[in-house]
Amino acid sequence: MTIVNHQLKIETGPGITIHNLTPQLQRLLKESGVRNGQVLVFARHTTTALTINEDEERLLDDIQIYLRKLAPAGDRYRHNDLHLRDVPPDEPINAHSHLMAITLNTSEVIPVIEGALGLGTYQSVLMLDLDGPRQRTVWVQVSGE
Repeated sequence: MTIVNHQLKIETGPGITIHNLTPQLQRLLKESGVRNGQVLVFARHTTTALTINEDEERLLDDIQIYLRKLAPAGDRYRHNDLHLRDVPPDEPINAHSHLMAITLNTSEVIPVIEGALGLGTYQSVLMLDLDGPRQRTVWVQVSGE
């Protein structure tokens, strides 16, 4: 069995941003030579998430609006009481981003079938940064034969 590990670095914009990782995953899969197996995608941050959904501009806007309603930045959160905890000087006020993230996934597994990602017609692998701008890291592991 072949196992290939990759690290994607993604520069994100301010607030909630959504990034389609599918083209990068397709390229990494092709380079791996794996014909049948799986691709594991893992976001390494507590204020990021991964999902499989449609990469359509108006839907992406709806996702951002939905998440902002789910955990409004202006609400009162105990995590934001920075003066009550030991934090680095650049610690952001971001409890809302953590709360959004726990409702989503930090990983996705996509089957590989005959050298292609087993995604449906309108499916894309999306990384959501809920607390940008930042540089984010996503691990990708391609495994199979």
